[in-house]
Amino acid sequence: MRIIAGEARSRQIDAPKGRDTRPTLDRVRENLFNIIARRVPDARVLDLFAGSGALALEALSRGAAFAVMADHDREAHRVEQANTERLGYGDRAETLLCDWKRALETLAKRGMCFDLVFLDPPYAMGDLTAVTEALLPLLDADALVVTEHQAGHPYTVCEALAETDTRRWGYAGITLYKLREAET
Repeated sequence: MRIIAGEARSRQIDAPKGRDTRPTLDRVRENLFNIIARRVPDARVLDLFAGSGALALEALSRGAAFAVMADHDREAHRVEQANTERLGYGDRAETLLCDWKRALETLAKRGMCFDLVFLDPPYAMGDLTAVTEALLPLLDADALVVTEHQAGHPYTVCEALAETDTRRWGYAGITLYKLREAET
């Protein structure tokens, strides 16, 4: 795997070994970042179910201000840390070794707020209602939430999020969400 664009363009990153992690393919990342390009500079990024951290690291390479990567898998956490250090982003990134629930609780206690969130859970996890409900207090008013899922099988998210776009590349699908406008 490699970083597609930005200051770390073409630099190699590792993926966790084994079948527990499914890294986002380079072509999917490239297309996704072409779609969200204007939102990345200076963004505060959360990469939940981060795996290798490729999505957060790509965002940092393209000018994101800060990124948090969280995964419960020890090998994924080790790889995220190694990739972060290899690219020189240790001062702009944090890695958390915990499940999604603890990660969101920890970040909420710190008063963190994010503009751009990547959710790339295992494809078998089709209901993200609890995850997205717990995520709401951490979202900036204009935040973008990006989910990766099996093409043709979007996730269920909480009602506070509205789908704005969905795309597919082979077996991979990407759906973008924003907060619904408050009804007055």
